[in-house]
Amino acid sequence: MTVGYSVERRPGVPRLLREINDRAALELLLATGPMTRGQIGDLTGLSKVTASQTLARLEERGLVEVVGAQAGGRGPNAALYSVIASSAFVAGLEVGPDLISTAVADIHGRTVAEVTLDPNGHDDPVPVVHDAIVKACRSAKVSLGKLRGVVIGTPGVVDPRSGDVRFSFDLPGWHEGIHEALAGDLKREVTIENDVNLAAIAERADGAAKGLDDFVLLWASRGLGLAVVLGGKLHRGRSGSAGEIGYLPVPGVPLPEDIRTEPGRLPSLAGGLQSLVSAEAVAELAQGYGFAAESAGECVRVAIEAGEAGEPLLDEIAHRLALGVAAVCVILDPGLVVLAGEIGHAGGAALNERVEEAVARICPVRPQVVTSTVIGNPVLRGAVLAALEQAREELI
Repeated sequence: MTVGYSVERRPGVPRLLREINDRAALELLLATGPMTRGQIGDLTGLSKVTASQTLARLEERGLVEVVGAQAGGRGPNAALYSVIASSAFVAGLEVGPDLISTAVADIHGRTVAEVTLDPNGHDDPVPVVHDAIVKACRSAKVSLGKLRGVVIGTPGVVDPRSGDVRFSFDLPGWHEGIHEALAGDLKREVTIENDVNLAAIAERADGAAKGLDDFVLLWASRGLGLAVVLGGKLHRGRSGSAGEIGYLPVPGVPLPEDIRTEPGRLPSLAGGLQSLVSAEAVAELAQGYGFAAESAGECVRVAIEAGEAGEPLLDEIAHRLALGVAAVCVILDPGLVVLAGEIGHAGGAALNERVEEAVARICPVRPQVVTSTVIGNPVLRGAVLAALEQAREELI
């Protein structure tokens, strides 16, 4: 019986090994870019013959192609192999109350089209999202069927179990059942993710936290949010509410109460830390210091340009931000805090230094505070990167 079982299992072994080899070569090419057969063999441990067979299979499947040759050594130049950019595409979206941004990228992560739409006047997000993706695909000259991953970034709490937005002040139409409705409409799996979490994904891939396993990203803009990355992974919490730092109770500030009773209400009216450092709160504060401008970010920039006259305003903003940063640091001690969003970007080094000093005054931890360095829209970039991870796994 033992011999018979072994014989029956043998035909599956070579196939499994081929799948493992194909996966290893494809992952390597996606991670590093064009490589020769010899380089692939050296880095995967495959023999020259096995590496050649692996590349031949991937070519037959329409996944890799020869893109050039590498000179060097005696004999003919070695062929350079790369994953075919058009073998799969992904779509990333950032959804807000006044704008939907959509990017389509190839399997290498290169953005091939980006469009924006105004969702106002549409209560149902399903046709709005559908229209945004279709227009982006049309602009990229990519069929909807070529999309292997779709990730949507939204403000608010996303339930990690159902994939739905549990509640969002800015998007009252995004309710339970939207995740399933979107997947059914687009006829493919769709992921909804908190927008600040996506910004952190972009920061770890392309920004100030590149390659770091532990950091937090504090997003200070119209809303206030926090993304926590521990051990290289996003920490979402059991209900998806990890990082909702805007509701942090602060001495002398009204507590957030009955936050769900008025779904359309501005987040800054909810109490807690949000009421101190949202864009609305910072703009109001700046006006009191004599630095009125069109936006909170512009108020901060004007204060920096004013030199000594603007320091009291910057000190106050830093103190308010430090209340949240200190609360996070004494629990997580992340080492690095990235300031992002409208206020974080505008503050730059002047605000970073003040936040560091303010945190050190009120708690035993002094984190490094830096400004986000992601170019372009970090939420949209994070959505594309998250979609790429899904697409590559499916492709492999």
